[in-house]
Amino acid sequence: MKVSIEWLNELISLEGITAEELADKMSRTGIEVDGLENLGSVLKKVVVGHTLEVVDHPDSDHLHICQVDVGEEEPYQIVCGAPNIASNQKVIVALPNSRIKGNVKIKKGKLRGQVSQGMICSLEEIGFEENVVPKEFANGIAVLPEDAPVGTSIVDYLKLDDPILDLDVTPNRADALSVRGNAWEVAAIYGRQPEFSSEDVDTFAKQSDLAELVSIQVDDPDMVPEYNAFLVRNVKIQPSPLAVQVRLMKSGIRPINNIVDATNYVLLEYGQPLHAFDYDKLGTGKIETRMAQAGETLQTLDGEERQLTEEDIVITDGQKPIALAGVMGGYDTEIDESTQNVLLEAAMFEPIHIRKTARRLGLRSESSMRNERGVNQATIAEAGYYAAQLMVAWSSGDLEPGFAQASTLDHGDVKVDSSLAYINRVLGTALTYQDIEQVFADLQFGLEGDADHFTVTVPPRRWDIHIPADLTEEVARIYGYDKIPSHLPDAQGYKIGLTERQQFDRRARQTMQALSFNQVIGYNLVSAEALNVLQLEERAAVELDFPMSEDHRFMRTNLLTTDLDITRYNIARNIKNVAIYESGRISYWEDGQPVEENHLAAVWTGNRIDQSWQGQDQAVDFFAMKGIVEALLASMNLACSIRYQAAHDIADTHPGRTARILADLGEEEIVLGFIGQLHPQTADSYDLAQATYVFELSLDRLFDLPKQTIVQESIPKFPGIKRDIALLVDESVSHAEIQACIQEAGNKYLRDIQVFDLYTGDKIEAGKKSLAYQLSYLNPEATLQDDEVTANVDAIIQSLSQELGAQVR
Repeated sequence: MKVSIEWLNELISLEGITAEELADKMSRTGIEVDGLENLGSVLKKVVVGHTLEVVDHPDSDHLHICQVDVGEEEPYQIVCGAPNIASNQKVIVALPNSRIKGNVKIKKGKLRGQVSQGMICSLEEIGFEENVVPKEFANGIAVLPEDAPVGTSIVDYLKLDDPILDLDVTPNRADALSVRGNAWEVAAIYGRQPEFSSEDVDTFAKQSDLAELVSIQVDDPDMVPEYNAFLVRNVKIQPSPLAVQVRLMKSGIRPINNIVDATNYVLLEYGQPLHAFDYDKLGTGKIETRMAQAGETLQTLDGEERQLTEEDIVITDGQKPIALAGVMGGYDTEIDESTQNVLLEAAMFEPIHIRKTARRLGLRSESSMRNERGVNQATIAEAGYYAAQLMVAWSSGDLEPGFAQASTLDHGDVKVDSSLAYINRVLGTALTYQDIEQVFADLQFGLEGDADHFTVTVPPRRWDIHIPADLTEEVARIYGYDKIPSHLPDAQGYKIGLTERQQFDRRARQTMQALSFNQVIGYNLVSAEALNVLQLEERAAVELDFPMSEDHRFMRTNLLTTDLDITRYNIARNIKNVAIYESGRISYWEDGQPVEENHLAAVWTGNRIDQSWQGQDQAVDFFAMKGIVEALLASMNLACSIRYQAAHDIADTHPGRTARILADLGEEEIVLGFIGQLHPQTADSYDLAQATYVFELSLDRLFDLPKQTIVQESIPKFPGIKRDIALLVDESVSHAEIQACIQEAGNKYLRDIQVFDLYTGDKIEAGKKSLAYQLSYLNPEATLQDDEVTANVDAIIQSLSQELGAQVR
């Protein structure tokens, strides 16, 4: 909301108050001032000029040589390229050595050989934004009224030396979305009295209900609590008075014509959205408000054909929609050059439906914003009456006596109870009842009662106040937030340490960091395409109703979706070796409810050992990544065995280098996650030239697994024995199967199994591979005998032969 100090000063005296002081005070009391701008502060030597003669430049097809009277003895010659320049116009002239927008200095010079003593300016060049300049001047210079006094400073003529407050109004303070609302705010801050012109709408209403000219039918009063219609006849469509146009432009609104400008002017002053229909285009003279029907369409004022839904409130002529209530009018009933009779709407609509419609159609506007946040119920009809009077004054029209109304609103005050003890307890203050009286006197709220219990009468202009907490907020901001003492709450500290789950999660992160992986945090929102990347399980994604963009519409269902983007980002910046992990949450639908699950994922690409004097570099491979997973799982002290099952059906992974990670609980197996190499095609799509390995685990499932208790034992006093066996097995037999078979056949003294050699080649028969294992035995209570170990090794070899067809080499 942009508020002109000049306009505000008309409603409440600002004598003795600077714009900077006012901005500071308002920010301190709850309405933040984002900025303070003054268009006229930069302009120097810019005046009103009169074009006496305009001829074409002899050496240009678009430039013109203008003789301009600027109030001095001799006219100035100025070269101008504006397409709308003509003789006998009042224009804005920047004289030699003048300053315009952006502190640009205008000097005397030559254009194509012709002397140019200054510059004829557009409205943009003196500080107005392009989107607020009237369309007739959008691509050229500004043409001023004929009575503009030549030689007068443009700053004085257009009243540009006028600081503009740029307010950041929070949703709960919609009363500040109007000049009158801000006048009340200033009154409360400085203890002054605003002076508003009072429109006697009640007396005017008694003159007629316009029953023969306008009929109003409201199908659902909950959707349209109040609707007023005024009729202005015999209007002449023309530009608004210049002062009105300038005031609108300062406030960020483009002037259109005298009828539309009247609605926007009242919108800014009262905060009441209005809409003007061409009465003759209505045909029936009937206004009906209802919910849109399925399949209905409406061409809005911007020329777009809008598909309506059953959640849209529409204004109809009794048959078809002619406007989207509170959002935008219809094209078929717009005000144009031929309009003679105007039907003016002043209404209140249900805010939630207005918001949904505006967001769905992308039609956020000054009017829809105010309809969403609420309006002053007591001045709906008054604002409409005021706008109708402005239309009469600016268009030489005639106002039909009275107006049509359908209303179920109670325009009365709201009474809220509270007590001094409650306010002091909430604020931590020691205010007296006299302090409270002064605050509500400044706000001009009624107050009855005493310190133990009082009742505040809140006028309709502050529809955000309903409960005692609202009153407390008003006391705090008017009394002064800076006067409220700061202190820490009284609380006894307790050392509670980390929960078991917090310890678990921290241990997982610390283990990954110890393994030289860097922690990253990925963005939780992804596009629809990213949902299909590396999905271990089919899950329904959680979709946002109002996403920032299509790239951030869904909550991710796995962590690797975004971790691969982070990897690509680093690779693109010449970081060749990337080892990252993330511990975070994923989201998905389950049994009709959104579910969050904690995961840990990692990506590893490049070299695990770089080339040095000690040897050649070594690229990351599947077994290196598997070692990371095994080290991570080993740190969790699981009391169940973990096995890896080859997987060929996980999307975006290499079918021969991918495995599911399973926890064996005896009666069932639980899928914890997966490990694998990124498929070459997927790696290419992420610009990853080297082999890339990934894994993702469910920390929630890991945490739920049984844990073993770690007991410290003394160092063994007796030596152990190690035996090596070399096996020839089919290539289809996995290491996991061999290890499980050895473990099952081993006795209680078998402590460790390590594979230390793998051979495939022409020295053995095709389809076979050779594996060598070292078996470690230990009896902590006595010295092992060779016979005991030999007997167990023989039993293991026999089991391998019978179960897996292994041959001892």
